Amino acid sequence: MIKVPFGRPDITNREIKSVIKVLKKPILAHGPLSNKFEKLFAKFTGSKFATSVSSCTAGMHLFYLANNIKKGDEVIVTSQSHVSTAHSISITGAKPVFVDCNSYNGTIDVKKIQGNITKKTKAISLVHHLGNPSDVINILKIAKKFNLLVLEDCATALGARINKKHVGNFGNAGVFSFYPIKHMTTGEGGMVISNDKKIIDKINKLKAFGVNRSYLNRRIPGEYDANLLGLNYRMNEISATIGIEQIKRFPKFLAIRKKNYNYLISKITKKKNFDIVKFNNNNFHGSYYCLCIIINDKKLDRLEIIKQLNKKGVGTSIYYPKPIPEMSYYKNKYGYSSSKFRNAEKFSYRSIALPLGTHLKKKDLDLIANSINKVI
Repeated sequence: MIKVPFGRPDITNREIKSVIKVLKKPILAHGPLSNKFEKLFAKFTGSKFATSVSSCTAGMHLFYLANNIKKGDEVIVTSQSHVSTAHSISITGAKPVFVDCNSYNGTIDVKKIQGNITKKTKAISLVHHLGNPSDVINILKIAKKFNLLVLEDCATALGARINKKHVGNFGNAGVFSFYPIKHMTTGEGGMVISNDKKIIDKINKLKAFGVNRSYLNRRIPGEYDANLLGLNYRMNEISATIGIEQIKRFPKFLAIRKKNYNYLISKITKKKNFDIVKFNNNNFHGSYYCLCIIINDKKLDRLEIIKQLNKKGVGTSIYYPKPIPEMSYYKNKYGYSSSKFRNAEKFSYRSIALPLGTHLKKKDLDLIANSINKVI
């Protein structure tokens, strides 16, 4: 039995009461609470604009639609991420061009980007892997040189900063996830931030069928026009009210995760057969999403280690089960060679993710550390 789950949403009576309050009101969708949540989130991240969406994937898809990414275009994307990072490109008809990650924290290898840029390239999609910021400053130099858009996938990076500036504010837009085991949750949901009003305005229309007037801006109920081909990617009021309470508590969430990380680091016995992916490097400050261990000794069976940790009650996860270009859909469609993504393979096939969330008590952290020391 898993005594210490990898993730658990941090829900209190504040969230529960807020949901009950919303359920007693007549408006459950495209109402004022999503707007309030957007303002609070923009303030926390230091962004000028924010718009709530139904998921992080929806937010990325909307970004590409808003910037007219289409069939015949190419987007540079890291090979080490959730498959949704590439799917949001592919669904537009564009081609994701995969680049290997670096060897130390799993973010895109900046040195390998320029060699994959062609006349068809329109954007670079980077991922702040497990809350470790990508080298977005040097990526922006490449983007400027080739006149490319930059989208930051911040799904596991809420709270991560570079030079005190929150991730998501460097490129043209940043997209966040509120999946249940992320830093904060809305059940399902996401947020797009940008300092470009035109992008947010376009996304606001695209996420709501392409209509020209939102529910709150109609002089006559039911009176509107559709001047864009849009989708229904909005966040509902129930999710928004949970998000409002969660973002208020987020600084505490982040502080606990950092404390848990530092405690585990101090208790885990250092050995040559594994490495721990470190957070923080000079002006790069991570979000402490999870403790990621890389097994160095190829004689050790990762799956057996996971089974033994689970047997001791420690919940684990894998980020991610395969490099995206080795997922069946992309491998069958493009026939990428696995030899191109050696570092991504290391993270996918040799890493183990361990919990850092707010649900952990001292006894849980001790169990995690002791289990790692005994098993690995």
